[in-house]
Amino acid sequence: MGDVYLIRHGATEWSTTGRHTSVTDLPLLPEGEEIARGLAARLAGHDFALVLTSPRLRARRTAELAGFADAEVDEDLVEWGYGDYEGLTREQIREVAPDWTVWTHPSPGGESAEQVTDRLDRVIKRARAADGDVLLFAHGHSLRALAARWLGLPASAGRMFRLDTATLSVLGDDRGQPVVTRWNS
Repeated sequence: MGDVYLIRHGATEWSTTGRHTSVTDLPLLPEGEEIARGLAARLAGHDFALVLTSPRLRARRTAELAGFADAEVDEDLVEWGYGDYEGLTREQIREVAPDWTVWTHPSPGGESAEQVTDRLDRVIKRARAADGDVLLFAHGHSLRALAARWLGLPASAGRMFRLDTATLSVLGDDRGQPVVTRWNS
């Protein structure tokens, strides 16, 4: 087992305006594409045993622009399913559900924290079984929850990890203890 490199997709229209995006398949903005291209230099020359991407266009395009067009699509890397809150901002959701966050409250018609945990635990199992470093292209909430699960915390602990678009984070191991070795860089 090696390190697990996490890449959040580049900026989209909805990510820049704070609209919750799970199943809506939006393209990257031109500036999102430009920053995603910049990831190629940061990842160049690194040999990954496994490269996975969410099936969503924004993640696949980020992988392509970063030099990993052949990344394997893994349905378990999709974004947290927001259900009826798809396309809404947190402020709009709080008009009907005060104090709502995806970490603490359900999303009607969406995924539960338990469902997200189950699928991200499958990704972690694949990553730990790989013979070397792993590279994952996915989404803000799902990658934050994945980091929490890597550390043995509940998915809701992902709320403690801010994650910007087109950033690189690394999960690793320190003497048998899962750790975060780099975050949101």
